[in-house]
Amino acid sequence: MPLSEQEQRLLEEMERSLYQNDSDFVARVTRRQGRPTYTAITIGVLIGLVGVGVIVLGLVIKQPLIGVLGFVVMLAGVLFALRPGGRTPTARPARGASARPARGGPRPARGSGGGSFIDRMNERWDKRNQQD
Repeated sequence: MPLSEQEQRLLEEMERSLYQNDSDFVARVTRRQGRPTYTAITIGVLIGLVGVGVIVLGLVIKQPLIGVLGFVVMLAGVLFALRPGGRTPTARPARGASARPARGGPRPARGSGGGSFIDRMNERWDKRNQQD
């Protein structure tokens, strides 16, 4: 279900506010090493299958130590398959996010209190709590 225009505006305003107020957090969150590559996934799955085979071998010859070793190999395969390994050079905004405010800049504050989006939401929360 698509977002309404008001929801899109609120989301864009929250994004702009986040970029302006907490740029260190944004840089830390958007700094990614990339997605797992198909090669890493294939090699990881093969290592995992070898680990399962070693587990079965440990069960057949009744050696728990070999079964544990097989589990470790299988876990290593899964971790290898899931490791990030793209060619992402530097920090950049997350998918769908832009580094600059959308549609040409900040909008004037609306509502009785003015201020930022968070301030207005806090005011609404306080008003609701006072009504009850």
